[in-house]
Amino acid sequence: MKKLLLTIILIPLLMAETVTGQPVSSLQGRIYTDGSPVLVRIKNGKIAETVPLPPDSSIPQVYIAPGLIDIQINGYMGVDFTGSNLTIEGIIKVTKALWKEGITSYLPTVITGSDERLKTNFKILAGALTDPELKKSIPGFHLEGPYISPVKGFRGAHLAKYIRPPDWNEFIQYQKAAGNGIKLITVAPEIEGAIPFIRKAVENGIVVSLGHHNGSAKDIEQAVAAGAALSTHLGNGCANMINRHNNPIWPQLSNDRLSVSIIVDGYHLTKEEVRTFYKVKGPGKTILISDDLDLAGLKPGEYIRGERKVLLTPNVIKYPAENVLAGAASPLRKDVGNMMRFTQCSLEDAVNMATRNPAELLKLKDIGKIQTGYKANLILFTIKNGEIIIQKTIVDGKVVYLRK
Repeated sequence: MKKLLLTIILIPLLMAETVTGQPVSSLQGRIYTDGSPVLVRIKNGKIAETVPLPPDSSIPQVYIAPGLIDIQINGYMGVDFTGSNLTIEGIIKVTKALWKEGITSYLPTVITGSDERLKTNFKILAGALTDPELKKSIPGFHLEGPYISPVKGFRGAHLAKYIRPPDWNEFIQYQKAAGNGIKLITVAPEIEGAIPFIRKAVENGIVVSLGHHNGSAKDIEQAVAAGAALSTHLGNGCANMINRHNNPIWPQLSNDRLSVSIIVDGYHLTKEEVRTFYKVKGPGKTILISDDLDLAGLKPGEYIRGERKVLLTPNVIKYPAENVLAGAASPLRKDVGNMMRFTQCSLEDAVNMATRNPAELLKLKDIGKIQTGYKANLILFTIKNGEIIIQKTIVDGKVVYLRK
């Protein structure tokens, strides 16, 4: 479906299962790929079959899609995954809040910090996965840093004093603390020791992404040859002033082996940047992320986070001291709507960029698609004025959120 009516009148969902926590046996709605009516049968928490239905005005005007997958989220509702006060209760709070936004799977993202802080917080995160409900929505973790560029601008809001060269033995300690849960790591390819580190990480089944760097075309090519597969929030984690010819953006765009993750909140990238990145990479190699900080969902104002003063606006978080953005404050579902508005891509392609693509990047073989045998991680949503409105979220066949 290449064109989409972006304003849909809400009508009753007409579904029997309305109680949060209850298992779902079937769903009726419009499949997100082309808007045709379908019946999705669910058995033992998995998709049993998807049955096309004849046109019928009584079928709810609500879309059914795979649950959203956010591979970069630093925190939410005041809970910081790199903060000193991280608790399992906080992780539960974040997970439940994300269910309301249609996110059924996410990678808690730990950023650059002290050796002690990273070990401590990964232990807490790993401990949280002993909770079976949390484990259903957290397939692993993302380590963004500390092996990134120390240069102002390229390091973004990461604290320079904690940035350091890649150290495999040190990383193994973080992986041990995380219970082998680190699935994705962001590194700068130009720093000493980065290329052999990337190669070793890939050999050990970890997805490597390039980010917060000022790598040359040669650095980027070597990193991709070593196995790097992604560019972290392309166009961000970059100095405001760069050489118009020799900069880290063009080589990443031009390399067909690299996918890109982008923040489409309308602030981190301009509409023109999003359109250009999408035209180059296409729907198969573009991944939408939120990059939300812990302040997302809180009242706008000034906050001290990670030893730095940041400004939370209604839509984005700024780091005024270095005139850079510190993170996002919009949920992933808004990126999906913005992607359609900015690029005129189909609903199917926009949703796949936040479901199928991240699942395939991380080799998660049972989520990200509506397919027989896959987990019944599903969302039901309407679209109003170009914005995705979550009506119901289902994880492993159970309702975890129902819009009132």
